This record gives sequence, C-alpha cells and structure tokens, in this order.
Amino acid sequence: MIDIGGKNLPKAISSKSGAKLGKMYKARGLTLDIGTALKQIYIALNGKPAIKKLDDDNYEVLVKFGKKFCPIGGSINPNNPSRTLIFQENICIPYMRGFLNELFPQFVFGEDILNCIPQNNQRTCHYILKIEKKKV
Repeated sequence: MIDIGGKNLPKAISSKSGAKLGKMYKARGLTLDIGTALKQIYIALNGKPAIKKLDDDNYEVLVKFGKKFCPIGGSINPNNPSRTLIFQENICIPYMRGFLNELFPQFVFGEDILNCIPQNNQRTCHYILKIEKKKV
C-alpha cells in the first residue's frame, strides 16, 4: 500500500479502520477503560495482550501473536527491516490511535515503540502508550 499510494494512504485507511471499530464499540454501549479497550482490540486481532498501567499517564502494552504476521499490515519481509518505522507510523499506530480516539476523545495518545514484529522478526509488539488530557 505504501509503495502504491504513498505514506498517507495506509495511514488514512488504518486510522479510519480503527475509528470504525471504536464506533461499533460505542454503538453497542460498550463502556471500557483504556486498559480494557486495548486488550479488546488485540484479542480481536488474535493477539495475546498483557496491558499494565504504569501510572495515570502511561500503559505498557505487550502483545504476542501466533505467527510472525501483523494482522493489521500483513506479512513482514524479514529481509527489509528498514521499513519498520514506515510500517509503525503508517499502519499500526494510526489503527490503535483511531480506535482509542473514537472511544476516548478527551485524551491525546502517543507512544514509545520498544519492539515490533518487523523490527525484531519475532511475534511481539511492545510499546508504552502515553496519555495526555486534551487542553481546552
């Protein structure tokens, strides 16, 4: 997708897909806290999440998948780890942010990626989710 449409095409599609999932949660009346919402998004993608609240502003997110495959972005080419950052910034992060932004519009979300599937050629996604209350 990145090769064909540039960086903004997959980012827009991923963000919109995440937001769509968030809208479905809201429509069904699912009121979740941030930790539970993160667990649900990764369980729906067949991952095994471990979410740990570090403090009021940070969560540690560790997700293990059954294969070296990202359910949002597809197969990973282990011979091209240079695409890791592009993959994270344009597919994985926008999907997660779209979902959380839809459910929790009062916050701004950021992240520190510690490990991801194309980066380590393993089955693990690991990041710190940063949360900040929106300034009005």
